[in-house]
Amino acid sequence: MSLPSATRRVLLAIGFCLSALPAVAGEPAGVVELFTSQGCSSCPPADAALKKLIDDGKVVALSYHVDYWNYLGWADTLATKDNTARQYAYARMLGRSGVYTPQAILNGRSHINGADLDGINRKLTEMSTNGKGLAVPVQASVKNDEIEIKVGAGSGKANLLVIYFNREQMVDVKTGENSGKTISYWHAVRDIQTVGMWDGKPARFVLPASVLQEGENGGCAVLLQKMKNNETPGAILGATTIMGENKAN
Repeated sequence: MSLPSATRRVLLAIGFCLSALPAVAGEPAGVVELFTSQGCSSCPPADAALKKLIDDGKVVALSYHVDYWNYLGWADTLATKDNTARQYAYARMLGRSGVYTPQAILNGRSHINGADLDGINRKLTEMSTNGKGLAVPVQASVKNDEIEIKVGAGSGKANLLVIYFNREQMVDVKTGENSGKTISYWHAVRDIQTVGMWDGKPARFVLPASVLQEGENGGCAVLLQKMKNNETPGAILGATTIMGENKAN
């Protein structure tokens, strides 16, 4: 799904960070990117584990629905080719010959079965103590008709990604491996955009707040992520989440 061209324009102004309220309380403990499918019988426990991570509020949690299981009899209603491409790009980065579901990528550095909630929390704790956690502060807040994103200082270079998602969506799966189940999906990604570059210095970015009104109950995550040749994702250095108005309530 693509956003209108008007919402793709980003006004970039570089300067030292001013005080602002973060989108979430405190710095997140890590980023969990779950690759899942409505057509995968092993995925519902991982989808439930992601919901627990979201409820806990300590991580930036995203769900990427992939399309390569559609041949099993049910076309995933939330899947996109971009989501599938992102998982294959991670596989190349990790030196893997293939992909699987449910797979959770942690901080853009490591992978684990997405249903292993204890393992996910344990690995994130280990990463935070061995220098593989989120080291660069990222804040986002809505001010009038703008989303203001502030990135702190650090080392190296990275892309600033905005990941647009639907907060919650119920799906009645009618055929395939999960036939007859009604499953709740959280933070399902619908679009991925690169909105700027970061060179290690404090920076400020601005987006139109209207992007949060896409979909029924939208939100977005902001990821500061190293990229190889602008194609292969790598380590995530900082992240935050910001929500739009929940129209479902």
